[in-house]
Amino acid sequence: MLSEFHPLDRSMEASRISSILHFCAPNRSRSLLSGHSMSFSFSSSAPVSGFPLRLKLRQDSTQKRSFCFASGSQKMDELTCSSKQTAGSFFRSVLSSMEKDYLSRNPTAKAILDLVRVHDGDHICYDHFAFRTFGIDGHGIDSMANFFREFGYTQRDELRFPAKKLKALWFSPPDILQSGNGTGIDGPLPRIFISELLVDEMSSKAQEIIRKYTKVSGDASKHAALASALGCLTWEKPSYSDYQELSRESEYAAWTLVNGYALNHATISTHRLRSAIRDIHSLNKFIEDSGFKLNSEGGVLKVSPDGLLLQSSTVADSTAFHFADGTIETVPCCYIEFAERLVLAPYKSLPEEEIKEFHRRDGFEVGNADKIFESTSKDQLSMKG
Repeated sequence: MLSEFHPLDRSMEASRISSILHFCAPNRSRSLLSGHSMSFSFSSSAPVSGFPLRLKLRQDSTQKRSFCFASGSQKMDELTCSSKQTAGSFFRSVLSSMEKDYLSRNPTAKAILDLVRVHDGDHICYDHFAFRTFGIDGHGIDSMANFFREFGYTQRDELRFPAKKLKALWFSPPDILQSGNGTGIDGPLPRIFISELLVDEMSSKAQEIIRKYTKVSGDASKHAALASALGCLTWEKPSYSDYQELSRESEYAAWTLVNGYALNHATISTHRLRSAIRDIHSLNKFIEDSGFKLNSEGGVLKVSPDGLLLQSSTVADSTAFHFADGTIETVPCCYIEFAERLVLAPYKSLPEEEIKEFHRRDGFEVGNADKIFESTSKDQLSMKG
């Protein structure tokens, strides 16, 4: 299915953008924003997907940040608790904006989420969210990770993909913002998986192209999470010739050039479902029987060497992209993944109703992830028909 990237809603409330900007900004930038209120305007000459937004700051000495973390009295402890609750609510709002943009780019994901809810009830929880970046001049993993660190996410393992010239880090969510209730964005917080292209290992031509766009982006990379939430590129729209050139060397690079920091994929935690499709084999059959194509690279089901992490994914949707030179061509967008984490050996004897997420296999596996990356490849898209 072809669709345009959804346009930035020009009627979005300035207060919402202001809040996101405060928490996407690094600490030094954030101090410059404190004590100011903001009005936002959009340049009529710039493409809707362009970034950064043009900001106008006006001094407002009465406006203070409400996130005060202190202790020493009951009143201050109450302030701390209230602030953490507010921060948690804000954080989920940002994730919700990322999800909304993701679903607008990926009608297959929306259709599958709807199908699963009809079949299983409202029990969908996300295992992880994944993002792609350029590992150059501040545009790599940290450009997205800093936002999640601000809200208590903890860096875990590094994964390397030499053939693809990639590395990745994943981050575990904080307990303080976790929720035992709710589903989707309102449920347990997802792990975060962020990869980056090792640009210095690319050909000189590919490096030249990537640097051309990231150089124009400049400090906008500090607001990668904001760009992801709003569905914007932080650099100018690329030319079709540059996209083609990158695509010949790295489909990952070409994808990132046109999609930027958009949520690459969300992952359903299958073992949190309630019906028979909580078994990933059954879920895969259910999805294929419903007419959707699954990524077949290395087999539909990707299994870790220990046999405890099972993953599958759809083939990415495509969309019509308007390149800077006026060319309109279809490019791969996003996809949806499914993950089942089996119970670790020491907890096998626990009754099913007592099994928690920490009793299950955690983390990621290079072999699995390497094949999941192929969900946006030309080979897989060509088999989608």
